[in-house]
Amino acid sequence: MLIVFIKTFIIFVIVLIAVRLMGKRTLSEMQPFELVTTLIIAEVACIPINDPYIPFYSGIIPIVTLCFLEVVLSFISRKSLWARRMMSGRAMIVIDKNGINYENLKKMNMNVHDLIETVHSSGYMDINEIEYAIIETNGKMSVVERMSDPTAPTPALLPLVLIVDGKMNGDNLKTAGTTETAINVALRKHGVKSSKDVLYADIRQDGMMYVSPKKSKYFTAKVGISGGNGW
Repeated sequence: MLIVFIKTFIIFVIVLIAVRLMGKRTLSEMQPFELVTTLIIAEVACIPINDPYIPFYSGIIPIVTLCFLEVVLSFISRKSLWARRMMSGRAMIVIDKNGINYENLKKMNMNVHDLIETVHSSGYMDINEIEYAIIETNGKMSVVERMSDPTAPTPALLPLVLIVDGKMNGDNLKTAGTTETAINVALRKHGVKSSKDVLYADIRQDGMMYVSPKKSKYFTAKVGISGGNGW
């Protein structure tokens, strides 16, 4: 009995440390690979506790290994947009200015019933209240509300992410109808040498770009766009 207590206590401490190293996000906010790692750790941790004949290290080594892999994959996903898409997928616009985007629903293996349930669970009973809706990579829905007055001079705008941690998103550049050169010109006007010095930047349909540099205060800048892909 004492041995089981000691093993349980030690594994509890190890799992707690592992979860802390993996970050502070809740299960509903985890990326797919983070959720898989967490579930496997929970399963592996029970093995040496439930079976006294299984060596103690048979539970500890897999936990440490999984934690290490999760930290490495998180680092890689921060540095590589391609790796992040491979591991976590990409956010999808499911409601846009034309209504429900059926093609994107199919890509996510969702049907209209799933979408309506997600809309309702996000606090919107009327889908007509939504200008844009995005299913994030963690499965949650982000919403841009429709303006209550359709004749308002400032319509609802949907930001497109252009730069994250110095990496430019080529797909969103094409969608916005702008170029990396145009973005860098706008950055240099505000003292930022290149996109590599930017932590985060996005752009809206009116060409207004929000930029948060890595080592200075955020600013907004105007960029010429064409909105080439029906954004």
